[in-house]
Formats: sequence, structure tokens, C-alpha cells
Amino acid sequence: MTHVFVAPHPDDVALSCGGLIASLRELGQTVTILTVFSGDGSSDGLTPYQREALGFGSKAMWPASEAFNRSDIAADGPTAALVPAWAASNERLDATQSDADQAAKRFWQRSSWYRRASIRNESLADQPVADDVPTQGAVYTDEIIDAAAAGDLMARRRLEDERFAYFAEASIVFLDLPDAVFRGYDGDEELLGMPRADDDAPFELLRQEIVRLEPQKVYLPLGVGGHVDHQLCREVGIRLLQEGRRWVMPGPDYAGVVAFYEDFPYAWWNDFRRLDDLPGEPLAGLPADISVVAEYADITDQIERKIMGINIYESQLERLFDGTIQMADSVRAYGRAIAELGSVDGAAERYWASGRV
Repeated sequence: MTHVFVAPHPDDVALSCGGLIASLRELGQTVTILTVFSGDGSSDGLTPYQREALGFGSKAMWPASEAFNRSDIAADGPTAALVPAWAASNERLDATQSDADQAAKRFWQRSSWYRRASIRNESLADQPVADDVPTQGAVYTDEIIDAAAAGDLMARRRLEDERFAYFAEASIVFLDLPDAVFRGYDGDEELLGMPRADDDAPFELLRQEIVRLEPQKVYLPLGVGGHVDHQLCREVGIRLLQEGRRWVMPGPDYAGVVAFYEDFPYAWWNDFRRLDDLPGEPLAGLPADISVVAEYADITDQIERKIMGINIYESQLERLFDGTIQMADSVRAYGRAIAELGSVDGAAERYWASGRV
């Protein structure tokens, strides 16, 4: 199965769904993270509130990120000396490539075309190598690392998100839309209030990516806490459920596919317990034949791994939790509280899954 987790910002999925992601990967499930509002903007005109909302002024120190960039890994000796005696010859590599091609043909036998996989990571039939495509392969780039080192906070947060994806063994896609503060939101009243009338949810862009990934499960934020970016992502989930199955041009039916996760730490801070605790009627747009019900993911065996994943986002720890120890305590306490609500012995995360009535 393929599971797609929609993150309004870098760190949101790790904070809210890190335990479930670890469980899914342990079971061999495929996980993709779609980070929506990861784009940058000019920081020159930001107010003190907007700078704080982005994480400027954090006391956390960024480690030497060059260690994670393959272009900075130098050879330990002369290149010729790096070829060991047991390395395969070109003839044996060609034989392996032939076997790989035959396997690809068998895999794609029901299609009118098939893909080849170069075991040498070289271009075949003038097709680009994955690592050379900005949205494929390794996502660390010298430009992003240099920008982070120069103080670009959004570049730093993107690096943290990429590191989490590696840690979680998940793929990640950045949509690079500008954060709410770069779209002019300022102060709690605006950032945690209703989205502006001219600030549309990124429905078409997100829908396009979701359709491309063909997931069996899509997880979007419930919007606990009211952050406008989280609300806009929640709206995308509701609109997906409104589509239903289109019989003229058959498309996916998202009932049973879309689920909403509880935004941590907002849910913890607000003592969120039931859907009625959400202000207004955010789920009023659900079709009459679709409901959402609580489902509990037992993350007792994964709670410490979830904490390790959140700890990767060093730029946010001081601002959100005052430090690593406080973060770990909050994650464990919230996990126990949710487990108690769902009669789970240990720690849990709660998801609100859609389904037909």
C-alpha cells in the first residue's frame, strides 16, 4: 500500500504522524510526504511576530550539514585504488544489466511500454538520471545547503524535512508554496483565524500530486489550533471527498481513502478530545453520505522513534517546546492521553477516517 501524508509545513507530519509512519515502514508500506508551504519569500519586511512564527531567533544550532551531501564526500585515496579486486568486470555488469532488463519486461508485461533500470545509474535512451531531476532522487543540493548556512530559515527547515524523510525511509515532495507569513498574515488573530477570501486552498496542485502517487490512504491535517495553512490543507481533503466517483471519466473515490490527523502540539495544548472542539463547523462541507470516525494507531513500540524523528527539526524545538527534553515529555504524555481515549495499552495517535454511511 501507498500512504501519502500532507504536511502544511516541514515538521508537521513528524510531529503528528511520526509513530504511524514508523509502524507503516516497519510493515513494508510505502510512505510519501507532501510538504505544501515550504516556499521562501523575502524576510526583509517581516514583523517580529512573523519572524518568530517562522522560527527566527531559535537557540538551536545547525550541525555540519555537509556530511549529508554526497557532493562533499571526498575519496579516501586515489581513484584507481578504490576499485577492489572483487569488483565485477564490465562483462559481468552487462550480464546483470541484461537480467535487470528482462525483469523489467516481465514487470511491465501488461503495459504497452516498460521502464529500464540502469544498474550503473547512467542515462538510457537519453532519459535523465533520477538524481539529475530536481524533484527526483537525492534532494540535498549545494544551493539549499549554502542558503541554509547563510541563514535562510526556509532552506534550513527544508533540510530538516529531507533529513527526516531519510530517517523515516519515506519519499518526500516539496510543493514550495509560500508560508502564510510570506502571504501577509501577521499576529495570532490573522495566523490562527480564518483564511482570507483571496487565499485559496491549493486544491488542484495537491490533487494532481495525490492522483499521480495513486495512494490507498491520504492523511491531511484536521486543523486543530486553527493555523490558516492547516485549514487550507484540510479544505483540500474535504473537497476530495466532495468529488465522489466520476462515472463519465472514472476517477478515484476518496471515501475511505482520506483521513485527518490531529495537529500536534496544537491538539495537546488545546486539550482536543472530539470534533466538536473544533471552532465553527469545518467539516460541514462533507457530503451527506460520508462521515468521519476516530481510529487509533498503536504506536507504543514506535514512540521513541517518533521522538527521534521530531528531534531532527532542531530549528523548531526551542520555539515549540523549550528544548528536547520538554518535547519528549510532551510527546509521551500526549501519546498516553490518546491511548487512554482509545483503550490502547501504551501510546497512540488518533486519526479521523472517512467512510460512507
